[in-house]
Amino acid sequence: MQNALTGKRILITQATEFMGPTLCTVFAEQGADVVQSNADLSAADAVEEVLRNAGSFDVLVANLSILAPSTPASDVGEAEWKSVFAALVDPLPRLTRAVLPIFASRGGGKILVVGSASALRGMKRASSYSAARGAQLAYVQAVGVELAPQNIQVNAIAQNFVDNPTYFPASVQANPRFQERLAREVPLGRLVSAREDALFAAYLCSDAANCFVGQVFPVSGGWATK
Repeated sequence: MQNALTGKRILITQATEFMGPTLCTVFAEQGADVVQSNADLSAADAVEEVLRNAGSFDVLVANLSILAPSTPASDVGEAEWKSVFAALVDPLPRLTRAVLPIFASRGGGKILVVGSASALRGMKRASSYSAARGAQLAYVQAVGVELAPQNIQVNAIAQNFVDNPTYFPASVQANPRFQERLAREVPLGRLVSAREDALFAAYLCSDAANCFVGQVFPVSGGWATK
């Protein structure tokens, strides 16, 4: 799959967070012209400025993340619920609406959402976060089948236990209790490396993956399907 992205211009959101840094590195290695955005997309008018600065592109990677709350369900208030959805869910329809004219002018395009497997398997003290991640995946499935006839492929990676500084910083990885949890819950027995995840994302953004429509791909070392 060497240089699978040659000739493609790819916009990556929140490029300094979550999977952003590794995605940018790997995509560039694969030949892509990477456009990085670090804008906070929770504001209603943020997407317009991002797209205006990015210009034309072939692929949008919606890399959206926040520090996940760990609030018991009984204590999740309106403010937390709204802020989590504002960060993870609300940007998706705005981004989609904004990129459709760009993709129409190019005869097609791709949207890849970097999501979470917390939407696929229950996790304690993660109700607001899991609900928002679940909304992302449901949106991808619905929009994927709607836009496929326009030669626009929309898919998602649902990940967990993937090495990244947002959810698994070095301090967490060094904790013996986390290492015990990793051995107990993840069949792979280790974190999926950031590079492994990014290479799979690169494949999904390549022409070799044009056949995928509204699909959600778990990347979790077996945790999501255990």
